[in-house]
Amino acid sequence: MIAQYTRVRDNAGMSTAPAPRSSEPLQGIARADFIEGMAKGMAVLESFDTERQRLNATQAAERAGLTRAAARRHLLTLAYLGYLDTDGTHYWLSAKVLRFSGSYLASARLPRLLQPTLNRLAAQTRESFSAVVLDGDEVVIVARSAAVGGQRLMAYGLHLGARLPVHATSTGRVLLAALPRAAFSAWLKGRELPRLTPKTTVDHKAFRAIVAQVRADDYAVASEEHELGVHALAVPLRDMKGRMVAALNVVAAPQRLAPETLRQDLLPLLLEAARELRPLL
Repeated sequence: MIAQYTRVRDNAGMSTAPAPRSSEPLQGIARADFIEGMAKGMAVLESFDTERQRLNATQAAERAGLTRAAARRHLLTLAYLGYLDTDGTHYWLSAKVLRFSGSYLASARLPRLLQPTLNRLAAQTRESFSAVVLDGDEVVIVARSAAVGGQRLMAYGLHLGARLPVHATSTGRVLLAALPRAAFSAWLKGRELPRLTPKTTVDHKAFRAIVAQVRADDYAVASEEHELGVHALAVPLRDMKGRMVAALNVVAAPQRLAPETLRQDLLPLLLEAARELRPLL
């Protein structure tokens, strides 16, 4: 997605994607090649999320940064094409949108490379492992371990394609720590860090210190910051040129594994897996 057409976060934590004005410069694409109508349609489609599964034209307009009339036309078109269902007033995503994620998971190289390793780690430990990439304000799970006997999934929404907040997740912190310092400062500047649990770090100074420590340690632990009762540990996945490709993490309930145990028992496994995967990435 081009730089001027990315998700932003308003004061309510809402995800929006305003279309660039005709006078704004575009990066990576000529203005004449940019299809603004398609961009607006994608903004409407992306306005549906776990916070709002059903939207009317006014709500979609607010979340997509469009006029109500424009949002209504895009909603009607998307419903006609089968990507939305409607009762005449409200709209919601249909199963047809899964074609995109299904095609990605079936054809993308990264999930196929990582899956055997995730399954092996899960079989060794009876814990849940995921591979995650960065997408703006969120991280996206692109591969996860298959369930094995006795394995429990504690964290809500840990499924393929799930989007989780960057600031409150171990994977998000690993991925942010990989950014150049100037890029990380630009990412954080003026950004609200929503409080998801009483333990979520929302102060900018404290969050900067956490990311700096992750950069120094080359791993991250997030304890009950995204969901109470869940600890998570993540390490970076880099290619042979040292470029960050994804983050690898494990989640566990506190009654099974304390944070220190995570580091002692699971960190070596994650680091070894990252070393083994590096030549493949």
